[in-house]
This record gives sequence, C-alpha cells and structure tokens, in this order.
Amino acid sequence: MASLASYRVKIPRNASGEKPEPPAGVDQEGLPTTDLPGTFITAMPALPAEGAKVIEIRPINPPYSYSRVTYNDRTKEYIYEAIEPQLSTHERELLNHLKETMGKIIGAEVASMTSGDKKAYLRGVVEEFLKTRGIQLSPLSTERIIYYIQRDFIGYGPVDTLILDTNIEDISCDGVEVPLFVFHGRFESVKTNIVFPDEDQLNSFIVQLGQRCSKSVSVSNPILDGTTPEGHRVQASYAHEVTTRGGTFTIRRFKERPWTPVDLVNAGSANEEMVAYFWLAAEQGESMMICGGPAAGKTSTLNAIALFIPPTAKIVSIEDTREVNLPHENWIPGATRSGTGDRGPDGKAAGEVDMFDLVRAALRQRPNYIIVGEVRGKETYTMFQAMATGHTTYSTMHADSVKSMVNRLENPPINTPRILLSALNNVVIQIQARTEKGVVRRLKQVLEIVGFEPETNELITNTVYEWDPATDKFVFKGHSFLFDKIMELKNYTHEEMEAEFQRRVLVVRFLVHQKMDDYRALWKMVTDYYKDPKTVMEKVQPAGEAAS
Repeated sequence: MASLASYRVKIPRNASGEKPEPPAGVDQEGLPTTDLPGTFITAMPALPAEGAKVIEIRPINPPYSYSRVTYNDRTKEYIYEAIEPQLSTHERELLNHLKETMGKIIGAEVASMTSGDKKAYLRGVVEEFLKTRGIQLSPLSTERIIYYIQRDFIGYGPVDTLILDTNIEDISCDGVEVPLFVFHGRFESVKTNIVFPDEDQLNSFIVQLGQRCSKSVSVSNPILDGTTPEGHRVQASYAHEVTTRGGTFTIRRFKERPWTPVDLVNAGSANEEMVAYFWLAAEQGESMMICGGPAAGKTSTLNAIALFIPPTAKIVSIEDTREVNLPHENWIPGATRSGTGDRGPDGKAAGEVDMFDLVRAALRQRPNYIIVGEVRGKETYTMFQAMATGHTTYSTMHADSVKSMVNRLENPPINTPRILLSALNNVVIQIQARTEKGVVRRLKQVLEIVGFEPETNELITNTVYEWDPATDKFVFKGHSFLFDKIMELKNYTHEEMEAEFQRRVLVVRFLVHQKMDDYRALWKMVTDYYKDPKTVMEKVQPAGEAAS
C-alpha cells in the first residue's frame, strides 16, 4: 500500500501568506482523512494568477471534483474554477482510446438503467477493458479514468461540475475560446476556468445537449430550446449559423428543492405578513399575475405561493419547460412539445403542442387552479376567459408595472380586451435591485385589481404592500379588498378578520423560525392548518412565545 504522503493535496497559500480552508476529506496538511488508497485523487492546482486569494473551496462530487472561487485584487474580479482530477499524458491517451472503443463495448441494455446502475456498469466496463488488455494502472489512475468516462458518458462532460454545484443558477457559453460564465448565488456573474478550445468540441457538446433534450440541432435547424430529463432549461445555437463567435448555449439549472414561502422571507423578498396575505388569497381562489424583468425570480415566487393552494384542489400547470414543482397529489403538470418538419398554414409543425393547445385542453380537465408558466401569446386570451368563468389562474409575465402589463396584454400578439383584465385579482411586481447588500430580489408591489372604469377605460387598482428601498422594508398601505371579501363571505367582524390574519402570520413566523424550507414538510403544516387550525395553533403559539 502506498503511503498517505503520496496522496497529498497541494493547498497553496494566498498572496497574504494565509492558507485557505482545505476541501472536504483533506486535513490542513493536505493529507486525506482516510487511509484507503485511491479515495482521494484530485490535487488543488496553484492559484490562477498573481494577486489571487481563495474565497471558497467546496466539494462538488468528492473525492473527484471541487469548486474554488478566487478573487484577484489587481483585476477586481472573481474566478470560479472547476477542479477535477489531473491526468498524465499516458492517462489521457488511454482515456481517449477507451472513449473511441466504448461504442463497441457498451450494450444496449444501459439505456434503461438508473444513473447509479449506469455508473456501476461503466466502472465494470473500464475495469474489464484494462484487465483483458493487460494494462497495469495504479488505483489512483484507474479512478481518474473511471471518473472521466462516467462524467462524459453519463454526466455533462466539461460542465458537469457546474451542473452539480447547487450554488449555480445559470451556465453560459458565448462561443469558441471564450471562458464560460456562471451566475453564482453568492458571487453573481462569475467567469470560470472552462473553455471550449475548438469548434468541433463545442458543436459536438451542443448536439449532445440536444440529444439530452430529445431534440435535434443542426445547420438546417440551428436553434435549440428544450429541457433535459433532470429539468434543466437549455437554449443553444449551433456553429456559426446564427452566432458569429461559434456555437453558444445557456443552461438554467433546475432546482430540485423548489422555492418556498420560507425562502421568500429568508431572502428578504417578502415579509411574513405578505406571505400570510398570499396564503389567504390562494385559499380564496384569487387569480394572480407575477410581473418582472428577466431573472427577477418570478417563477420561484409563483412556486412558493402555489404551495398554499388547498390540498383538495385540482391543479393543472402549463409550461414551455418544467419549472413548477408542487407536492399536491391532484396535479397535472403539462409541458409544450415541438413538432417536426415544415410549419403549416396555422404556423405549427406536425406534432407540435403549444401553450394554446394546453390551455384549451386544461379547461376540459375541470381544474380548480390553472398555473401558466409564462404568458406571451394567444393562449393568454383563453386564460383570461377561464378566469372570467371562475377558474383561479396563476401566471408570470415580463413587465415592470401594471401599466406595462396592460400594454402587453392588450396589444399584439396577445390582444386581450382590457375589460377582461378585471377578472384578474392580484398583480405582484417583482424586481432585481442593487442595494448595499448586493443584488437582491424584492416584491416591489402587491396590488389588487378592484374594478374597471368604463368612462376612462382604466383598471382601478389598490396597492396592498410596497417595498421601501430606503429602509429595505415592506409597508402595508392600509387597506385590502381581499379582507373585505373574506369578511363578507364568512361573516367576520374586523376583529375576527384581523385575528385570522395574525394566526396565519404566526404560522409563517413559526415555519421561518423552524427553518422549514423543505417544501413537503412545509406543505404538510399548511395542509394540517386547513384540516385542523386549532391543533396547529397549539403547536405554533408556544414556539412563538419562546422565540419572542
């Protein structure tokens, strides 16, 4: 057995002479914390440039891949590095030879295997390949070879570390020999150490992305728009057909754990009172449109609010790419489908199913709630017709105010009459703002549409909550027509309405205090409140008193 020293990891000191925290599985001296050879195979390389200092090292797929974020005082920029096993010349030649022959070795049965079974199968194939050809490799070299075979045949190749990093929201490639950029949850837009060095490699990767999305991309069809089996949104362009710097792609990572009301509060996007208001609105079947710019967090907010939909309700969701994730059992998630061949007189290709088709089909499924991922076409008119006939509808739209929302809705290509917009109950304006805390997402306004003025042809709105950027606080504007509606419906007095609202606020504060960000556990608490609010309050109130 080789000594532990042979597996030492280099942890270079930064410019100030300090040694950063080592990654998981390694002690301060760079030695693995286990005495099994072959269980740590990746060394930390030297810092990328003079003046760089390590900000963060995280295990991504230990003991194989890690991420390292450095900051350069001279250039004033962050660099995200995907750290993977370094291969010797012999190992790289062997890996390339093995990849070339894998097509003849791998059996057809691998297609139906789970991810774990595929990894075990590929490990066995590599070990058998080495054994039958009499190739002698050290345990570390074997592990390195197996890692890259699994990464490239099951994972996402050069960007696999980025895909697996839960802190990354978006991955962007702008062309050949251009460093990839990521949007990091902590460091925002960051350049990476990953580059596609030639056109063939980049084009091949884009074709593989298309295959993952069950779509084709080529010179004749150079734009790819799809969703991977894991739920990642992919937009790509092939070669130089539409992008002059070569092929491009953008991957928006799918969050396995959807955004919850607790996340809204913890991120400062909303406060407990606003979340309680959304709870009451969802329970009463109030339709809602969440408006904002790109990357404002509209879909995340939509998903968080939808967790308050009563558990007995039937839900149909309609999206271009799957992003909404709900725990409700009576839920039909729908997604559009692209067609094949030339487009016909109706503008659709053979086999294409668009948003309009899905909205129209949803109305035949007798849903209580319809969730439309984003409205931007003729399906919007049908959606507002559904609102007017009593279907509760949630959706998102690119708009920065009620006025711009109305302008988009009543002009081509949507063409929804303004009178129909009065069927909408709530509008949420969400923004991405730069504050002293950095870039933040805030619900700028929560408004109610309370009527339509026929003489001026204007919608009558009431602002319920508004964000004050000076204090970074949310201000209740004094009145809510939703509360009036509930008081009339349930024959509540003002005191009873206020008491019910405060009970919801207490439950939300309890969830935040308990850090209950698992959407299924949170939904169970909401479901229990619908069934037996008294029992839930007996649990919540003592915790609230202890916290205060």
